[in-house]
Amino acid sequence: MTAPLTPPHQPQPNDPWQGPPAGSHAVPGDRPDADERRLELRQGATIAALLTVAGVGLGLLWLWLAPRVPLVSDDTAVFLKNSEGEEAIGADGTFVLLALAFGLVSGLAVFLFRRRGGIPLVVGLALGGLLGSLLAWGIGTWFGPTSDVVAHAKEVGKGVTFDAPLELHAVGAGMLAWPVAAMIVHLGLTALFGPRDPEPEWGGPYGDPYAAHLSESSTEPEPGREPQSRPAENGGAPGEWPRRP
Repeated sequence: MTAPLTPPHQPQPNDPWQGPPAGSHAVPGDRPDADERRLELRQGATIAALLTVAGVGLGLLWLWLAPRVPLVSDDTAVFLKNSEGEEAIGADGTFVLLALAFGLVSGLAVFLFRRRGGIPLVVGLALGGLLGSLLAWGIGTWFGPTSDVVAHAKEVGKGVTFDAPLELHAVGAGMLAWPVAAMIVHLGLTALFGPRDPEPEWGGPYGDPYAAHLSESSTEPEPGREPQSRPAENGGAPGEWPRRP
C-alpha cells in the first residue's frame, strides 16, 4: 500500500525551491500603497503649516522675555548706557532656548499624534520649524523697539534711557535650533518607542533546503510500512548506504 500522492495543482509542502506565500512580509515588492503615501504627505504639509503658525507664539515670547539693551543720547551721539552689559547676547540666547523648547514640544506632539516615522513627517517638522523661526524673528523685530535709533533718541531727549532695537545676531543658530531639535526628538522617540516591522519567518522549505531535505530523509517509516530500499552503489547491498571506496 502506497502513500497518497499530492494533487498536481498543489505544491509539495517540503519543496526547497517553493517561493514564500503571497501576502508574506518577506515579499520584496511589499511597499505602502498610494493612499498611505498621500496621507503621509497631507500630514507632513499640515504639520509644516501648524508649526509656521506656532512661530507667532515664539516671536511674542521672545519679545516679552528677551533682555533690553539700554541706550542714552547726549544730543550728539547715542551710546550704550552699560558698555559692559550682556543684554545683546542674552537676546540671542533667549531666542535659541525658546526655539529649542518649541522643537522639543513639536517633535513630541508629532510622535504622539502619528506614533510612527516617515519622511514626510520629518520634512514637515524641519520645514515648519524653519518657517516658524523666521516668522518669530520678524515678529520680534517688527513689534519691538523701533530700528530708527536717531529719531528715537531725539524723541526721548538728552540723557533719557531708551531701548535699542531687538536684534538677532546669531541668525544661523536661531533659525536651526527649532527644526534640528524637533527632528532629533521625533527620530529618537520613533527609534525607541515606534512600531517594529515584523521579522520574516523563513520556515524549513523557505530557509535551508538542505535542512528540510535532511529532516525529510531522517523521518522514521510509518508502522506497517517497510522503508524504501536505496540503490546499491560501490558494491553495497540493497537497502544499505553506499560504502566509501
